[in-house]
Amino acid sequence: MAGYSRIEEQATNTDSSQAFVAMWFGKGMDEVFDKGIKPGIEDAGYDAMRIDRKEDTDKIDDEIIAEIKRSRFVVTDFTHGADGARGSVYYEAGFARGLGVKVISTCHKSVADKLAFDTRQYNHIIWEKPDELRERLKLRIEAVIGRGPGKGRSN
Repeated sequence: MAGYSRIEEQATNTDSSQAFVAMWFGKGMDEVFDKGIKPGIEDAGYDAMRIDRKEDTDKIDDEIIAEIKRSRFVVTDFTHGADGARGSVYYEAGFARGLGVKVISTCHKSVADKLAFDTRQYNHIIWEKPDELRERLKLRIEAVIGRGPGKGRSN
């Protein structure tokens, strides 16, 4: 029990209202973000940060690392197209876990069986439609992280 208490004391960015989102920016994924991931995060009272939607002129890798460090938690969606897994999503998930930042993983049902063996051990939200993802992500965030400081949806 003392070990669990120590881990809880070291929780990262407990005052942050930001959730970093790592995902494939391929065809059809904007709808997944706009109708599933972003509103799911907001419904739980947090703000979604997607790096390709941030106005900046700095090196993108440095910005990703900085934003993960600023975030209360990270949402990683492992959905990908025919060209295969998104290595950057795996990197961002591992980087966040290494910092002690909570990671909530999701994946479209069509590619869930292609998840890398070393990440399949983590619980993923397997989804088919963005609205399903929205609700399940909200519930997972509230269960694992807790309600955020934002208003969110009342239900």
